[in-house]
Amino acid sequence: MSLMDDAKAVRDNAHAPYSGFKVGAAIRAASGKVYVGVNVENAAYPEGTCAEAGAIAAMVASGDTEIAEVAVVGDAPAPVTPCGGCRQKIAEFAPKGVVVTMGTMTGKTLTMKIEELLPEAFAKAQMEG
Repeated sequence: MSLMDDAKAVRDNAHAPYSGFKVGAAIRAASGKVYVGVNVENAAYPEGTCAEAGAIAAMVASGDTEIAEVAVVGDAPAPVTPCGGCRQKIAEFAPKGVVVTMGTMTGKTLTMKIEELLPEAFAKAQMEG
């Protein structure tokens, strides 16, 4: 099963009663372990969480701290890209060169490196004196 297959499979579990837009994400950590996440909306819309954030939280909770690959999928005419906040979250754990594959349920994909999705990402090094 590919990482995109994992993202598609978990997408069905998304909780999107307000937007109806379900998103699934799968992350392969540097350890090789795969973590998945879905978007979770709530009545205090838009205070839900993104699929990518859920997968990252699961990864960190399990003790992994480095992303090796990301897949994100939604039911849209064009590949679904991570929001700006999730691009920053991915960049926090992904070294340059990590591939992010974005897709649709019909199989269209767009692949970019994290530094292409978020050029000049804010990083810990910028906070050091």
